[in-house]
Amino acid sequence: MEKFIIQGGRRLKGTIKVNGAKNSALKILAATLLTDQDCRVSNIPQIEDIFRLVELLTDIGVKVENKSTGRYLLNAQGIKKSSLSPEIAQKLKGSILMTAPLLVRFGRADFPQPGGCVIGQRPRDIFIDGFKAFGASIKETAKGYALSAKKIKGTKFVFPLISVTATETMILLAVLAKGKTSLVNAACEPEIAVLADFLNKMGAKITGAGTPFIEIEGVNHLKGGECEIMPDRIEGGSFVLLAAAANSPIKVAGIDPKHLEVLWFLLTKAGVNFELGKNFVKIKPTNGFKAVNLKTHEYPGFPTDLQAPFTVLMTQASGLALIHETIFEGRLFYTDVLNQMGAKIIICDPHRVIVQGPTRLFGRHLISPDIRAGIAMVIAALIAKGESVIENIYQIDRGYERIEERLRKLGAEIKRVV
Repeated sequence: MEKFIIQGGRRLKGTIKVNGAKNSALKILAATLLTDQDCRVSNIPQIEDIFRLVELLTDIGVKVENKSTGRYLLNAQGIKKSSLSPEIAQKLKGSILMTAPLLVRFGRADFPQPGGCVIGQRPRDIFIDGFKAFGASIKETAKGYALSAKKIKGTKFVFPLISVTATETMILLAVLAKGKTSLVNAACEPEIAVLADFLNKMGAKITGAGTPFIEIEGVNHLKGGECEIMPDRIEGGSFVLLAAAANSPIKVAGIDPKHLEVLWFLLTKAGVNFELGKNFVKIKPTNGFKAVNLKTHEYPGFPTDLQAPFTVLMTQASGLALIHETIFEGRLFYTDVLNQMGAKIIICDPHRVIVQGPTRLFGRHLISPDIRAGIAMVIAALIAKGESVIENIYQIDRGYERIEERLRKLGAEIKRVV
């Protein structure tokens, strides 16, 4: 298994560019199943989650051409089956996104339990209830679920709690459904608005995407389309928090600052020195900064995916910071690893920890449990004294493209070894 070896404490500086958003690219690629015409998608990040989804697409018969780095041409005319490979799907949470297009186009879809990060319970009941609301019959099988429907009908569906992937799945189901669909308490992430824009250019009729109330008028068919994947706000935020934690002059380029307003508020409150531009953020050296409390929330609140990197930053701040994770109950377990590196973090309950800083971190042997805790460990190792070894870096590769090469350009001493 591959691992990272990091020599911490090196001075970092320079510019790092943000790639296309993983959480947008997965949904756009799944949406290409809704048409039998060509779709061209660019700025796709070259990460493991994308590779797994492309494997699922090609396995069911989608023609995928990698025209150049990050540019794909897809055609779903020759789909030969509507069941997903369990071996591939169980490595990817986003595999469930493919079920809606397959169900609406072919009247059936079989999908296994999706995989991904082990960070708490996923609300799968929302998906099941949503499929049923559109007229689908669902049978639980030994490996997952079998869906069938003679006709997908528009409906009103109220999400009992906000779910990004469930919102996107119901949009994919509704665009070719018969009649009108109303989605209430929908997620508002910018990736959802980008998905709706892509589908509308293909002939869909979606209004309200990016708000809690989305209305969709079903159409008979969609044509092909083109899409450039938006910048990855989570990757951008991760790099910003690295720069702040390392107290290093780093420019994060290619970012859309409007997507991270709460992060900028908290950094300002903490006293971090930074400059916002139209499509960049510059972190400048700071003569100390103070602790601030954090509470994760659905967009436009603070992203749960940036909670772990922010917690690393708070280990370097003066004072006490309460970190309240409201989305997943298993997402704070990595803080025990930070304590092994020298941090002073008290775990109050599965959703809250208190960070006392500043503390000096020391290199340790680490194992990455998931994508976002994994990048937090990389950040911690880069600012720590001594050598750190991070194993299970497949989890990091799922969300961050060639991260070691990009960090080395900033002056980091990091290498990938087997």
